[in-house]
Amino acid sequence: MPTIRHLVTHFKQYGDNHRPLYFLSIMILFWATFDGIMSFIAPIAITQAGFSNTAMGIIIGSSSISGALFDFFICRIVKNFFFRRLFLIMFAICFVFPLILSQAKTIWIFLIAMAIWGVYYDLFNFGVFDFVGRFTKEDEHASSFGVVSVFRSLAEIIAPLVAGLVIIEFVDWKAYSIGWIFLLIAFLLFMSLLFYNKNKFKVSKKNEVCRNKKILIELRLWRKVGRTIFPVLILTMFLYIVDAFFWTIGPIFSEGLGLEQFGGILLVAYSIPTLMVGWFVGSLTRKMGKKKTAYLGLLIGSLALVGFSFGSGPIIPIVITFIAAFFLDFAFPAINGAYADYINETPVVEGEIESLEDFFNNIGYIVGPIIAGLLADLVGFSEAFSVLGLAGALLSIILLVFSTKSITVKVRKKELAW
Repeated sequence: MPTIRHLVTHFKQYGDNHRPLYFLSIMILFWATFDGIMSFIAPIAITQAGFSNTAMGIIIGSSSISGALFDFFICRIVKNFFFRRLFLIMFAICFVFPLILSQAKTIWIFLIAMAIWGVYYDLFNFGVFDFVGRFTKEDEHASSFGVVSVFRSLAEIIAPLVAGLVIIEFVDWKAYSIGWIFLLIAFLLFMSLLFYNKNKFKVSKKNEVCRNKKILIELRLWRKVGRTIFPVLILTMFLYIVDAFFWTIGPIFSEGLGLEQFGGILLVAYSIPTLMVGWFVGSLTRKMGKKKTAYLGLLIGSLALVGFSFGSGPIIPIVITFIAAFFLDFAFPAINGAYADYINETPVVEGEIESLEDFFNNIGYIVGPIIAGLLADLVGFSEAFSVLGLAGALLSIILLVFSTKSITVKVRKKELAW
C-alpha cells in the first residue's frame, strides 16, 4: 500500500509535470475526508434509528451490491468516460447523500441512501481511473495511483478524528454539516482545477474504462484463472472483511469507549499503519516472498485481534487495533505485488485477474458488514473482533500449510476464443 515515502519519491521523479495530479489529489483528500465522515456516521445513524446491529450490517452491505450493479450496467451503456462529467455527477449525488441519510428513519430510505453511496463511490473510482489514464504516461500509472492512495489514506486518518469531535452521544446536524464543508471545499478545488487547466483538458486521448468480451469466454477464463489463484483471492476477500468490520461496528464500539470527543481514535489507530508499512514491506517480501509475507501478516494481525476479549478500558482496544492493523497492512501491498506478478507472467488475462480481485473485494465489503453486525448482536463488540481474529488466524495457517509455494497462471490460446 502506498506511503508518504512513495509520495516523496514520485514528487522528486516527476515534479512539475504532474501538477494537475497533485492538485486532484488534494481535492481527493477533502472528498475522501467527507466520505470517511459519512462512513463513520452511517452505522451510528442506522442504530440510532432503532435498527439492530445485524440489520445495520445488512443495510451497509447493500451499498456494495448497488455499486457492483451500477458498475455492471454502466459498462454496457457507456464505453468511454470523461472524468469531468463523472466527477460533476458524483459531486451532485454526494451533496444529496447526507440529506437523505440524515432524514432516513425506515429501512427503505436507508437502502436508498446506501444505493446512492455505492453509485457515487463507483463514479469516483471511474473518474480517477479516467484522469490518470488520460493525463499521465502508461509507465507512470502505478505511481500515480499510488499518489492518490496516499491522500486517501491521510483522509482515513483525518475523517474519524473530525467525526469523533462532533459526535459525542448521537449524530446530529453538526456531523452532517462538517461533512458538507469538506465536500464543498473539494468541489471548489475541482472547479479550480478545471478552470486552471481548461485548455489542456480539451484535447485528450480516449480512455476505455469498460471491457466488452463475450460472456461465456469471460466466465470460462474467470473459472480457469480463479481456480489457479484462489488462495490469494480468499486472502483478499478476508482482508476486506476485516476493513468492513472496523468501518461498520468500529464507530459504534469506539463511541462506547467513553473517550467523549476523541471517539474516533480507534479508527485513527486502525488507519495510521497504512502510511508506515511501506518502509518495511519491500525488504520482507524479498526475503520471504510476497505470499508468505501476506500470510504471516494476516496470522500475526489476527492473533492480535483475539486480544480484544481480554482487554478492558479505552486504551487497550486502541493499542490492540494499532498492532493488528500494522501487521495486517503488510498483507495488502504484498498480495497486490503477487497480483502484479501474475499479470506480468500472463498479460493476456490481465483483465480477468483485475476483475476477480475486484469481485472478491466486493464480496468482502458485502458479507463483512453483515457478519460484523450479526456477531455484535450475538456476542458483543469486543468478542466480535476476537472471533474475526480467530477466523483470520485459522485461515492464515491453512494458507501457510496447504497453499503451493509458487502459483503460475497458464492459459492456452484456444481458451481465449470460441
